[in-house]
Amino acid sequence: MTRAWPWLRAAVAAALLAAVVRRLGTGPFLDGIRAVDGGALAVAGAVGLVTTVCCAWRWSVVARGLGVPLSLSSAVTAYYRSVFLNLLLPGGVAGDVHRGVRHGREVQDVGRALRAVVWERAAGQFVQAVLTLVVLLALPSPVRFFVPFAAAALVALALAVVLVGRSRLGAVAADVRGGLLRRRALPVIVLASTVVVLGHAATFLVAARTAGVDASVSRLLPLALLAMLGMVLPSIAGWGPREGVTAWIFSAAGLGAVLGAATAVTYGVLVLAASLPGALVLLAEWAPRPARVVLAGRSR
Repeated sequence: MTRAWPWLRAAVAAALLAAVVRRLGTGPFLDGIRAVDGGALAVAGAVGLVTTVCCAWRWSVVARGLGVPLSLSSAVTAYYRSVFLNLLLPGGVAGDVHRGVRHGREVQDVGRALRAVVWERAAGQFVQAVLTLVVLLALPSPVRFFVPFAAAALVALALAVVLVGRSRLGAVAADVRGGLLRRRALPVIVLASTVVVLGHAATFLVAARTAGVDASVSRLLPLALLAMLGMVLPSIAGWGPREGVTAWIFSAAGLGAVLGAATAVTYGVLVLAASLPGALVLLAEWAPRPARVVLAGRSR
């Protein structure tokens, strides 16, 4: 079952993408790609730089708390590479696994380095869920009925994390205390994650405007955050759940599934373009290094 799980996730993502194409046709996909212009790409690249640095900052703080040192410069380089691989390869997590394993080999502790990646990503997604909940409480959305239940679940999860961190049993408790709840770590995690979420939401709003959506920001912001929650699902190089979830959300909000799918495609192109520095990192690592020539002199 473990070996079949990645293939099953890819199959589900492919089926969802096929369902969107069958329902809406290829028009929204072509429209979303054609809509991309230089201004949108420039904004996405600038926002991508900020969010990547913040993600790397969060990762380095969590890693240090778990006892696996990681400089910010190394984290930024590795995170760019990770984001690019996540968007390029099926599943959406290959880049995270790669950076965790590579960092672990550098510090000779692969297990702890992988745990740092898991906790870093989990902390970011928790902050994203909290910010999404706050926005959904403040602004109208198609899922307003479910917001109180989501709020109760998040509060319960936060209490569980705090209780685990205060316990003295097991590696999980030690990880939570050292990597997440440490006095110098928690404010950085919250601040960095907030900037990341706002940056991704801003890129989504740019994508929506580029794709031709003229709804107000107050109407689009809840949809952007809901769509971003859907993007954490397994995908095929980023495709599948992103288009399906966004199409459904836009349809439920009265903006039309076609515009939703086109916005998701435009967003996908923008984030892929913003991740291209990761491709440069890979090329630099794969490029053959010139051989060093050593001249032997006579000893005197």
